[in-house]
Amino acid sequence: MKIYTKSGDDGETGLYRGGRVRKDDRRIVAIGDLDELNALLGIVLSMAAAPEISEPVAAIQCDLFALGAQIASPDPATAGTALLGDEAIARLERTIDHGETELTPLTAFILPGGSTLGAHLHQSRAVCRRAERHLVALYDGALDEPAHVALRYLNRLGDLLFVLARWSNQLAGHAETEWHPAP
Repeated sequence: MKIYTKSGDDGETGLYRGGRVRKDDRRIVAIGDLDELNALLGIVLSMAAAPEISEPVAAIQCDLFALGAQIASPDPATAGTALLGDEAIARLERTIDHGETELTPLTAFILPGGSTLGAHLHQSRAVCRRAERHLVALYDGALDEPAHVALRYLNRLGDLLFVLARWSNQLAGHAETEWHPAP
């Protein structure tokens, strides 16, 4: 199979078992955000030696592929697309809860950065939040159960990426920089 098909040369792309849409369609924008997030997490995995960081990130990458397929399917049930479920959200929450037990409680806002790994996790968090916003725009208030789970997953994932950024900085011995408003 060739990597190029030329079928997208006119600005359209195919959905999973569901026709074609413009490449700037809300659905494709949301899928693009998930793809960008997954690529950033690939960078994170290439740098993360600690299993506290690498193990959840590897699982998240698989979840993001499943979520992308779900969004790319106009009718996931008919297409037989696997849907993210509450167990994926519960896994994120368990990891957040465990990570928070390892961290000093926040008393101020912190600036993104720290170690290179921590900075990439902060960037991943920001891309995750963008994906969440674009998914909200795609669903436009029409939240069936899979859409609601997808939004809850991304919301929790943004929280987890923040915790993982802090945790990776702590493991690397990088102090957090607190933000204080100018007087």
